[in-house]
Amino acid sequence: MFFRNLTLFRFPDGSQKSLAKLEGKLDEHRLRPCGPIEMATRGFVSPFGRESDELLHRIGKYTLVTIGSEDKLLPSSVIAEALAAKIGEITEKEARRIGARERKRLKEEVMTDLLPRAFVRPSRMFAYLAEDSGWLVIDTASRKAAEEAVSQIREALGRFPATPMAPSDSPRALMTDWLVSGKLPAGLSWGDECELRDPSEAGAVVRCRRQDLESDEVREHLKSGKQVFQLGLELDERMAFVLGEDLTVRKFHFLDVVLDEIGEEASESARTELDARFALMTLETRRLLEKLDEWFGLPRPDERD
Repeated sequence: MFFRNLTLFRFPDGSQKSLAKLEGKLDEHRLRPCGPIEMATRGFVSPFGRESDELLHRIGKYTLVTIGSEDKLLPSSVIAEALAAKIGEITEKEARRIGARERKRLKEEVMTDLLPRAFVRPSRMFAYLAEDSGWLVIDTASRKAAEEAVSQIREALGRFPATPMAPSDSPRALMTDWLVSGKLPAGLSWGDECELRDPSEAGAVVRCRRQDLESDEVREHLKSGKQVFQLGLELDERMAFVLGEDLTVRKFHFLDVVLDEIGEEASESARTELDARFALMTLETRRLLEKLDEWFGLPRPDERD
């Protein structure tokens, strides 16, 4: 269990009291199966898998939770075909035109009929809370999915004032400056991909992969006015990632020197492995979060914000 993407939120220091009650609150918000005519359900599941009833895992000031989902798979083409058949049957029998209002009602009837027979797609998303530093880290690159995860935690706690990143300095401007100058902050080294865009509306987009980022080709794009929207980087030769101008971290992974530190004992059981991986991940990710704060200025919000 290592996160592959990091969408970041911060919460104020005053949230620690309510987070201490999180374990008791989660039980009321467990994931339940989709009902016959429901499209989706959301709720908490165990990070240890189906065999466990535990809904969170704590190591020190770090708390791991898992948001589970069940979504009915009901393609629009299937709905359209069933609706067309139903309308055709009525038209043939009654020889009349179907109006917009009746069409809408018939569509609802079709969906009510199809939903109980639809396949259910289960999924889960990990997130962890760093209570001492106020970070909420969610394993997704989707802003919508991340907001849904925050809403689930907020619903369980009643109140949870977590907010997206509000950098003091523009990440796009700083990353563009890094690439233009060829100079990176201490500890950083270049990856092999980037996304450059003309900031004007409908401007050109250039995506580079397996590319030397200090090449003349990349520099020419920068000279033409393009700016960095995503930048591949490595930190302290321990982790690699692609940093977005919205500070979403994509393609996040640890390098071999970190993975070697897990050791053979981590594979003794699923619980032991999760414990070892979570401890290592939070320790290493803290290094990155502190650097992001240093580079871009990401103040922890006040309770009144």
